Formats: sequence, structure tokens, C-alpha cells
Amino acid sequence: MYRVRLWSVRHSRKMEWLYATFNPMVVKLLRGTVKVFGNKLDKPITAVEAAAKGFFFDCKMCGDCALSKTGMSCPMNCPKTIRNGPCGGVRENGHCEVKPEMRCVWVAAWDGASRMKDGDAIKNVNFAVDHRAKGTSSWLKMARDD
Repeated sequence: MYRVRLWSVRHSRKMEWLYATFNPMVVKLLRGTVKVFGNKLDKPITAVEAAAKGFFFDCKMCGDCALSKTGMSCPMNCPKTIRNGPCGGVRENGHCEVKPEMRCVWVAAWDGASRMKDGDAIKNVNFAVDHRAKGTSSWLKMARDD
């Protein structure tokens, strides 16, 4: 998973394009699904999202996805779950102070964001995660909120 996560960051421009291309279709499809089935399909939809995002981004299913703002690097992979930048414990080689074998999520995020068309989105402050939403689908959240 870790290698695929780093690959996704290195190819953040392509992942951004995929997101921009398919997200409107997915949200539209999910809106229709929600209208017809209500919340009866929430578990299978969430399972599909968890599998896809888990594979590519090592997603932790926080319910408030920030991948498109953080260079396709999930900030919830930070051992301290910091959502707005590195903690100050980043080692000289760009690795994490808590998990020295892991590249700092935020070093990766800035690297990925530098490749993206909308790379400035990383400068926007992300709100703290509502931990009550852990394990829920951000896709369904978008479909219901918009």
C-alpha cells in the first residue's frame, strides 16, 4: 500500500485529471441512487470507496476527503493526524519523526500539489476532522450535500 500511495503522489496530476473527469459522473450517479434507494446502499457504496481509495491512497475513510487539496496524499496517514501541514518533527531527509521509515505525509503532499493544476489548493486551511464521520463515504457526502 505504501508504494502505491507514493506512486499516487508522484502521479498526482494524472490522478487530479481522473478526479475532475469522473467525480461529476460519480456524484450524479450517486444522487440518483440516493433518490431511488435512500440510504439502503450506503454500506456497499462505502465499501467500494474504501477499497478504491484504500488501494491508491491508503485512505483512512475519515468522511471528509482532502486528497484533491493535498497532492493526493491523505493527511490521515500522519501518525498525529495533522491536517494542515507538517508538525515540525520532519527529519532532514523528509521522513516522519514518529515513523522514521515513512516519508512525511505533508512533504509528500507538497510534492504532489506542486505537480497539480490546482496546486494552490494545499494552501487553504482544512477544518478539523469530525471523528463522528469516520468510516463514512465522502462520495455520498458530496452527493447529498451539493
